[in-house]
This record gives sequence, structure tokens and C-alpha cells, in this order.
Amino acid sequence: MAPDRVNRLVARRGVCYPVGMFTGIIEVIGTVRAAAATAAGWRLEVDLGPAADGVRPGDSVNVAGCCQTVAELRGSVAGFDVVPETLRLTTLGSLAAGDRVDLERSLRVGDRLGGHFVTGHVDGVARLSERREGGPERLWVFEAPGDLVGRMVPKGSVAVDGVSLTLVDVAGAAFSVALIPTTLERTTLGALRVGGRANVETDLLGKYVLKVLGGTKAKDLSLETLREAGFLD
Repeated sequence: MAPDRVNRLVARRGVCYPVGMFTGIIEVIGTVRAAAATAAGWRLEVDLGPAADGVRPGDSVNVAGCCQTVAELRGSVAGFDVVPETLRLTTLGSLAAGDRVDLERSLRVGDRLGGHFVTGHVDGVARLSERREGGPERLWVFEAPGDLVGRMVPKGSVAVDGVSLTLVDVAGAAFSVALIPTTLERTTLGALRVGGRANVETDLLGKYVLKVLGGTKAKDLSLETLREAGFLD
């Protein structure tokens, strides 16, 4: 179903969703300059490189899939104050100086939506269990908690460390995504090894549809279910 149609139907059911802040198209790979615990949580300093252009304190930046507010900016190095809830749900607390992270500045009105609606509100963490490498395409298989996988559908969208990807398969507690050479070169996913962890955000539109349907899992969706809920005429 086209996103604009889902938008209209979800609104008709009395639920409105916020416009995505990001698209999942990574602009640059940044480098962590410092990371340390603070009284309020965690202080993270990242060299944004060319992505620092136009960024000001108070702006939002997607850091490894997590929407973070720029608290301080010194040249191209941005400081972020990571709150405990973010530390609990993401990998940001495990970052150290020298680590590389995918970065995307927030959308401006009129920008192209090259990926899909990404808010930077991470749902949980997945672990890379297998890298299937053969030919020009690579297939990465992840293991994740059941409630996370339950919101996914094959050929749907997912953001992994902030990267917009299409789900190839969803089964049990695992999901797989295909990566093209460009994605491997321009994001950190090419360097992710088996056992490595990644931040996962499931599709925003799908979340609202499932909420309207009263907690129905993605695997239980059918045309009849959607028709009964008023999503189909």
C-alpha cells in the first residue's frame, strides 16, 4: 500500500503520525572523538565532517540510527547528551573514541525522501548472525527480540543503524536484508561482523497500522483484517 494512502487511512481512523525526520540515506560516516559517562547519562562527541555544514546547536542529527540533539558544536565536532532511555535501547553507550558511525542530518521541507520515513527513535538492538556473501549482493541475517521482529514484514522497510533497507525475509526471531555495494561502501554496515550489534527502527507507518488494529502482529495481517478495520474500501 502506498505511504500516502496509508497516511490518509490512518488519519481517518483517528491517528496522526509525525512526518519522518530522516530518510535513512546516510550522508557521511563520522568518527567518535570522545565518549564518557555523566551524571545525566552519557556524553558523546562526534566529528560530523562535511555533515556539520549548516548544523547548529539544537538541531537533530541521526547518529547510528538514533535521533540526537546537538548540545554543543566546536568546528565540525558535535556534542550530544545521551539520556538513560537511549542508552537502554541502543548501542550508543558502547561507543568509544575512534569508532565510526553513520550520520544523517534532519530533513528540510521540500527535500527528497530517498529512503523511507525514519524518526531515529530506535525500537531495539539486533545481532548480526550471518553474512551471506556471493555475487554483487550481500545478505545480512540478524537475530532480534520477538516483539521487534513481529513488527516486520517481508519486502517492508527497516532502518539498521540509521540505514534504510528493504527486508528480504522475516522468520521466527530473525530477519534478513540485502545490501548493494554502494551501501557497503557508504555506511558502517560493510564493517559489521558476525556477533556485532546494530540499532533497529521498524517502519513508522506499520507501527500505526498495527496500533489501530489493536496489537495485531505483522505476520497476522491480511486483506480481510485491513478491510474489517476500515483500511480498505
